[in-house]
Amino acid sequence: MFITLEGPEGSGKSSQLPALAEFLRQQGRAVLTTREPGGTPIGEQVRSVIMNLKNTGMDPRSEILLFCAARAQLVEEVIRPTLARDEIVLSDRYADATLAYQGYGHGYSLVVLRQLLNFATGGLWPDLTLLMDLPSEEGLKRKRSSGGEWNRLDAYELAFHQRVRRGYLELARQEPDRWCIIDATLPPEMVQLALRQAVLERLPAV
Repeated sequence: MFITLEGPEGSGKSSQLPALAEFLRQQGRAVLTTREPGGTPIGEQVRSVIMNLKNTGMDPRSEILLFCAARAQLVEEVIRPTLARDEIVLSDRYADATLAYQGYGHGYSLVVLRQLLNFATGGLWPDLTLLMDLPSEEGLKRKRSSGGEWNRLDAYELAFHQRVRRGYLELARQEPDRWCIIDATLPPEMVQLALRQAVLERLPAV
């Protein structure tokens, strides 16, 4: 099963994913965790270019193509082989992030983006996407106060991040069978419980 965590900046995906993976392993599941952009040696090199605050002159089209390049490598090198072994893949972001950030955020055609994404992924989309939702203002405040990475995408204006959040919610509305919205404003332990429940409801029995 291919499961992805999506959400605005500061929603807590990266901090919640390891605990969710460990919980599933304790249930007897084989789980591989990965992230986007990155997850492979090539992908991590691409990530360093995309996220670098010095690259403020990057055109959004270049951004889109770099994300797709890293994603294509991740799918072929990691995700497909893992799924072929009947293991769970748990990814911090995936193709829906391009629709939310570059589609709704930057305003590029969703039709064109979906064509690019289907090419980059070979048509592979998640079985379940967990949307960790919270207001953009709160997410950015968390990100600033955490002392963690502050990257080029984080530095976009608030209005951009608000469009991204609205985009995520619209994507979830369009595919309710694949998406599950998690209230990321809740305390971390309650968010983790909600994530576990959503996954267990979709997983076949061991």
